[in-house]
Amino acid sequence: MSADIRNILNIDRLIHEPARLIIMTMLNVVESADFLFLQRETGLTKGNLSAHLTKLEETGYVAIEKTYKGKIPLTVCRLTEEGRKAYRQYRTQWHDLMSRKQRRRSEP
Repeated sequence: MSADIRNILNIDRLIHEPARLIIMTMLNVVESADFLFLQRETGLTKGNLSAHLTKLEETGYVAIEKTYKGKIPLTVCRLTEEGRKAYRQYRTQWHDLMSRKQRRRSEP
């Protein structure tokens, strides 16, 4: 098995799924975000977003707080420290993998 294939297999597959990658990327740049903001920005349905957030919460990557803003339910999401660490590691692995591929393409 080539090193590239091993590196791909080592990438966090939970984060690598496109919808979860978008969620993690968005949460990485803010302190927290409410459910409706995430839904609007990702374009995911309520059910789909909820399912992905649940998977991320079960893994410990996302913390979800259900509260109220006045009488309106409010769900606030944020990356946990573990989630931020996993996201940074994912980005580093992906960047390294793509850099190696690019270098190989430019070699004579």
